[in-house]
Amino acid sequence: MKVVAVYTSKGGVGKTSAAVNLAWLAAADHRTLLWDLDPQAAATWLLGVKEKVKGGAGRLVQGKSDAADLVRHTGRAGLDVLPADASYRDLELALDDTKDPTRRIGKVLEGVRKAYDVVVLDCPPSSSLVTDGVLRAADLLLVPLIPSPLSLRTFDQLKAQLAETPGKGPTVVPFFSMVDRRKTLHLTTVASISGAVAVPSASVVEQMAVRRAPVVASAPASPAAMAYAELWRATRALL
Repeated sequence: MKVVAVYTSKGGVGKTSAAVNLAWLAAADHRTLLWDLDPQAAATWLLGVKEKVKGGAGRLVQGKSDAADLVRHTGRAGLDVLPADASYRDLELALDDTKDPTRRIGKVLEGVRKAYDVVVLDCPPSSSLVTDGVLRAADLLLVPLIPSPLSLRTFDQLKAQLAETPGKGPTVVPFFSMVDRRKTLHLTTVASISGAVAVPSASVVEQMAVRRAPVVASAPASPAAMAYAELWRATRALL
């Protein structure tokens, strides 16, 4: 089982859109689980799953609930969701009450290791014990970047954090999100990271919330869908 985390400390950068589209694509060939770690539960909602975690997120990370019992099926063959709900707001506190809290995310995943080939983590935009646990559990870290100098600065800060993380750490892959090629700054920033996939700013991505379906399903021929497909191919090759 391989673990792919989609993470950045900034919100509103297309993280959940990427996680949902990548999980959908992965499910074509692999038994795939999307674990929604964000209390907003947007990925859970987009995939048509009820925002309900029996017993709450605290019991899950403390080993009092089994992840396999909380998994829900989606309308996509091969794709399941470990949903989020409002209890994830207190996940930091629940982790802090455990022994070795940065290993608890990995411990939860051990409970589903035999059932899935790929796990996609949709991570909250924060820097916390949850983040530390994700960084220890992930094999691959996908980092969405808005094409701006401040976003690149955030990426540099993340790389510095990873350098201090115990163990080998995940392979880090940045990609650009919400790219407007009419803007010189966007073009210049995208060119600064060679080979990074660039997902365009597009109405079909915004319409995911209306259609409650990933772009790769609702508009597979769109430039955004093709960019997500390119990102998945790059991800699969690294895994």
